[in-house]
Amino acid sequence: MDEQLAGYPYPEGGWAVVDVETTGLGRTDRIVSVGVYRLDPQGEVLDHWYTPVNPERDPGPVWIHGLTSEHLEGAPTFPEIADTLAEWLSGRVLVAHNALFDWSMISREFARMGGRAPVEQRLCTIVLARDLRLPLANHRLGTLAGHFGVVPRQAHHALDDARVLAEVFQPSLRLAVQAGLRLPLHTCVPLADLGEDAAADGDASPAGRGNAVRGAGSWGSYRPARRRPACPYPNPGRWIPEQPLVQGMRVAISGDTATDREVLEDRVAEAGLHVATSVSSRTSLLVTNEPNGWTTKARRAREVGTPVLDEAAFLQLLQRVVAQD
Repeated sequence: MDEQLAGYPYPEGGWAVVDVETTGLGRTDRIVSVGVYRLDPQGEVLDHWYTPVNPERDPGPVWIHGLTSEHLEGAPTFPEIADTLAEWLSGRVLVAHNALFDWSMISREFARMGGRAPVEQRLCTIVLARDLRLPLANHRLGTLAGHFGVVPRQAHHALDDARVLAEVFQPSLRLAVQAGLRLPLHTCVPLADLGEDAAADGDASPAGRGNAVRGAGSWGSYRPARRRPACPYPNPGRWIPEQPLVQGMRVAISGDTATDREVLEDRVAEAGLHVATSVSSRTSLLVTNEPNGWTTKARRAREVGTPVLDEAAFLQLLQRVVAQD
């Protein structure tokens, strides 16, 4: 290893490249299989592990992940594999393609047991590919794999997807090191809202899961965000520290939130605020638990001087939103 690569600030504990297949994309959905490749700090593969997981419910999009109820009947439940999974993840940066999704599913499974996933940071290979400015038509895993000459053997199988991602991550990591690029590491905030009583989830029935399947997360695209009615109030401008929120303010949210994102956005809209999908000079406020993070919204907020609040402080302000004069 040359001096440049050796001197890079790699994470001490190394990496855990992860893929999970699930019953769907909703916050009530469950994991049906997990694949993990452990890599050392420089990205060399150490070992790998896979297990199917009995979700104790309809397995969802069988036509995607191939795991029928019969396949999963004798598989361990998540509580039965939780300790082993914790050992494979502990002390490592979780790496996944659309890492927020994999992290959210794993975090919720641990939370259902009253525990916490032993992951402090994650890295999304979509974000890394964008930061590297790779010449890609899109950022699907299949496209990224093709760019680096990685051949999938069994798409939507958690272990093979994890293998493909590990083989994609290795050259991506090397390119980042050679360019002196700061890796887009994100702090993982444990999820508090499991949504178990949310009967109206868009993918709560097998018929509703056709457009909300985990397999699409690995190789295709995700369900679009739910459309909300337009905010009826004009934008009063930026939030002023120590002042209350005002109806019509444009509020953007970035990164992990302890409150389920959809629930939080609903509360924003119900308070008479506008849910902003991006940050510009007209954005009133950015809500993030990682103010110094490297999400597009956090970067843009720093560029244009958008005020930033963490989730807890924002929820306090959300209790009293004043009307416009």
